Amino acid sequence: MLVMGLLVTVVWLAGRHEAEQVQIALDRDTADAASDLRAGLLRNQQALQALQAAGLDSERWTSDVTPLMRGHREWLRLEWRDAQLRTMAVADTPYRMRVFDENTRGIEQADVSLACELARQTGSAAYSPSHYVPRPENGGLEVMELCVPAGRSGYLIATYALRDVLTELVAATLRRGQEVSLTEPDRTRLASVGTARRTGSRVFTSEQPVDLTGAPMVLRVDGWRSAPDVFPNMLTGLVTAMSIALVSVLVLLARDTRRRLRAERELADTLAFRKAMEDSVVTGLRARDLQGRTTYVNPAFCEMVGFSADELTRIDDAVPYWPTELAHEYQRRQTLRLAGGMPPREGFESVFMRRDGTRIPVLIFEAPLINAQGTQTGWMSAFIDISEQRRIEELSRASQERLQASARLATVGEMASLLSHELTQPLAAIASYASGSLNLLHGSGGGDLHGDRADIEMAVRRIAEQADRAGQVIRSVHDFVRRRDRTREAVSPQALVDAVLPLVQLQARKLGVRIDLALGETLPRVMCDRTLVEQVLLNLARNAMQAMDLPDLHTRVLVLRVRGSETDGHATASTADGAQDARRWLEFSVADVGGGIPPDVAAQLFTPFFTTRSDGMGLGLSLCRTVVEQHGGVLLFEPNRPCGTVFRFTLPTA
Repeated sequence: MLVMGLLVTVVWLAGRHEAEQVQIALDRDTADAASDLRAGLLRNQQALQALQAAGLDSERWTSDVTPLMRGHREWLRLEWRDAQLRTMAVADTPYRMRVFDENTRGIEQADVSLACELARQTGSAAYSPSHYVPRPENGGLEVMELCVPAGRSGYLIATYALRDVLTELVAATLRRGQEVSLTEPDRTRLASVGTARRTGSRVFTSEQPVDLTGAPMVLRVDGWRSAPDVFPNMLTGLVTAMSIALVSVLVLLARDTRRRLRAERELADTLAFRKAMEDSVVTGLRARDLQGRTTYVNPAFCEMVGFSADELTRIDDAVPYWPTELAHEYQRRQTLRLAGGMPPREGFESVFMRRDGTRIPVLIFEAPLINAQGTQTGWMSAFIDISEQRRIEELSRASQERLQASARLATVGEMASLLSHELTQPLAAIASYASGSLNLLHGSGGGDLHGDRADIEMAVRRIAEQADRAGQVIRSVHDFVRRRDRTREAVSPQALVDAVLPLVQLQARKLGVRIDLALGETLPRVMCDRTLVEQVLLNLARNAMQAMDLPDLHTRVLVLRVRGSETDGHATASTADGAQDARRWLEFSVADVGGGIPPDVAAQLFTPFFTTRSDGMGLGLSLCRTVVEQHGGVLLFEPNRPCGTVFRFTLPTA
């Protein structure tokens, strides 16, 4: 087969060589023909320039042009046109009947105008693209125009018949046995001459560009030739082929030997690498054949069970690392596996026994061993010692229990801090109303109490309200710490302000603060937890009045304002329905005229347990912000112009 292949290859190469010689000769002839064609067109152009140089005269036109037309059979027509392309004189070829209709050769002829415009721009002769001129007797001609500038006299326009160009300007020897044609760059055939293709012959094609100003063309020559000849001396070819075959066989043998040696070295390196990798892993590996005999174990497995590789591979029946109490179960599992039962992909846990009798928990993964032919030859198992994992899980479980106990203690501490902070205000109010009641009783001097009865009743009622408020605070803080959802109700803004106003007025009278209320008209109700929101208003008002407790501040004004918010609860109105969303929120603001908030304090203002007062706990603003955000709103602050601070928070309307 190799020798026959070489013979066929030599014959094919000989035929290819002969075909290449034919193609080279055709390329050379085509290049010569293209050169002759360009030279002939250049001579025609020079003849027209000589006619223009001799001077164009309508009286001498016929005598000057007639010899030119007789000497150039490729010309169909020669025209003299002025600068506006109006026809001055015409001469047709004497070898054909009149081809053109005078009505179609006016100044509006696009091809002539294009060629002459290009000639005027370049200052030299230019060609028009080829176009088709129909003829009633034989179907028409493919022609092109050559426009030569004649100075002030206008232009000389020669019309070529492309078929006659090939006949007159291309050597006749080239046309014998070949077909010569002019084509456009996209291989559209324009005109052709020569011999038609013979059936059963092979086609050889050569192309040469003919770059004409304004009309690029390609000269194409198609040659016909029968199949190339075979070697003239077949015996010489056979001897040569046999010699090449013998040398090739020796080369192939040497190459095959080198390839085999290289493959053996690579196989040895691969085996050494695999052995080193298997010895370095901490996962135990074991291979068994289809009869259940151990055929391979790695060092990690030997270290895991305490037996050597020789001991494990020589054992036929008993497995020394199976615990005695579980041997029956292991035997059943192995029988199932050898019968073709597939193990779970996620593995399974088991217990092995070391040589010293200690038990170790292991995680086992098993997969079938498949050889290169796709046949199962046994089972491969991987073993992971999970003793350390079990110990870590136990430690983690103990740590988790301690962490949960610490979290419960922290929650108790947080609840105690919140109760301490929130109960301060209602208890202080109870003490104030109780002191006021005692003052009223002592002020009466034991006389008639009817005059002060209304004040005492009001004070006792306030004491009852604040005691109830203290109970609500305890329940609210308890639910707040446990993160329970409280029941919310629709409350009017006026009711919220009225609930905290008496307590605010008590502190305001002590500090000399004037309270201004600014509540918008027809405000909707807000959906909120009334007790928590009242606590937020009270905390903000207390902070504002304490901020104005400065010796050099004589005018102290606290402004409580409620109005419809311009934005939604998160201070964003970028959505398409932002205007509609803004109507669902009310904005509460508490403003003072104190000294403002320094930048370093503003950065930590809402941090729990951060405070600037010696008697403060640092939980008020943090709790206020949490309460507002639980309602879906935001709590913000900003400077109050010209002095002081404004705290604003939003609540959803009902």
